[in-house]
Amino acid sequence: MKTSTITNKNQMSYTRKEYMGGIPGSKIVRFTMGNTTNQFSHRVKLITKKSGQILHNAFEAGRIASLRHLERRLERKNFMLKIVPYPHQVIREHKRVNVAQADRFQEGMKKAYGKPAAVAARVNRRDDIFIVEVEKENISEAKKALEKASHKLPIPMKIIVESVDVQNA
Repeated sequence: MKTSTITNKNQMSYTRKEYMGGIPGSKIVRFTMGNTTNQFSHRVKLITKKSGQILHNAFEAGRIASLRHLERRLERKNFMLKIVPYPHQVIREHKRVNVAQADRFQEGMKKAYGKPAAVAARVNRRDDIFIVEVEKENISEAKKALEKASHKLPIPMKIIVESVDVQNA
């Protein structure tokens, strides 16, 4: 499957799971990790520069990379990591033959319907993907963790640091 067919969201949305069979489940294990009860002073966000689709595999790879970095550098009580979008979009794939000289006997139809292969989340420009909440002294480690997560995602990303008003939060 070509990457452009997954990351570009130029097709109609395909999310009605009650009419489909054989949909693969999401591989994202947890959406919120770390210390969820504590209020932190700063929020570091990973946001998109372009719109597109992100597969559940990419979310899980980014989650593992960033969580591993944060757990090694900080203790679990010193951060909160959250994945914001949920993968609803079902990606279909038209299976092709993978043998020698398959191009002679498998031309295939153009725009074939295909079978469900994965799930993805549709994101727009400037949407939050990952959010890490930390104290001021741990901002640099949170930035490094989100940088590692951004390398696992197919869309260009940007990191933003915000201070959180603790009284209103």
